[in-house]
Amino acid sequence: MKAWERIVIGASMVIFVALLALVYTLGALGYRVPPSTPRDLAMVYLTMTFNPSNPLFSAMAPEAVTAIVWDYRGLDTLFETAVFFLAIIASVALMRGVSLPEKPPSSAEGMSLIVKTVTKLTIGMILAVAASIAFHGHLTPGGGFQGGATAAVAPLVALVVFSVYFLERSGVTKNRMLGLRSAGLLGIGLTAFLVLIGSLLSGGTAFVFQNQPKPAAPIGLPWRIDGALTGGTLFLFNVFEALAVSAGFTIVFLLLAVPEEEAIKVVRGGEDGH
Repeated sequence: MKAWERIVIGASMVIFVALLALVYTLGALGYRVPPSTPRDLAMVYLTMTFNPSNPLFSAMAPEAVTAIVWDYRGLDTLFETAVFFLAIIASVALMRGVSLPEKPPSSAEGMSLIVKTVTKLTIGMILAVAASIAFHGHLTPGGGFQGGATAAVAPLVALVVFSVYFLERSGVTKNRMLGLRSAGLLGIGLTAFLVLIGSLLSGGTAFVFQNQPKPAAPIGLPWRIDGALTGGTLFLFNVFEALAVSAGFTIVFLLLAVPEEEAIKVVRGGEDGH
């Protein structure tokens, strides 16, 4: 890319951001951001998301977004998650039989020792931040998808700095990631039916995706354990989704790292009937 092309691209991005900020400032959305007072629907969610005085109509989690995503509209989130993982399944099916060459090329040695050393420290930090985002998603902004996407940055950085062969030697393989992804999805499914299964065993009444007790279904998961807030099923949903999302993204990164000529060999072999 020539120097003038880079200048044009950079200037275009700056102009776009400046114009977008100007449009928002002039009130293009019809109201000021943030508004002076929350809207009525927002007040309903903020009032009922964590309300110990009325737990029958509350998700009992301080983080309203997570409560909406996995409690108030849990079925919606389940189908959205299914669409994402169906796309990953399609990618795996298209690349079936494609693998890395057994002998790494000379370009697979990675970057310099300094970059590798810094990356080793950075990967630990990335994973720590990802765990915090996922495990505290029912208390603070974040959640399973955000935490899983953050965790997936770690193998991506290792792939660029050390090479995809380093990941393979470290045990980060497509098959293992498929196993972790399946475990995460299974955990999400079991959590969705957890309260319902408990009600069947105890002879009570409950619903799929139920979190806290309801007037017609008095069974639910505890929202507080030894003084620590758990949000009932919300903590479990975040943990399992983080596992599934991080593994799913890692699978895509591994597939994209396969040399093009290796994929072409498999495709042509299939066309020839071998």
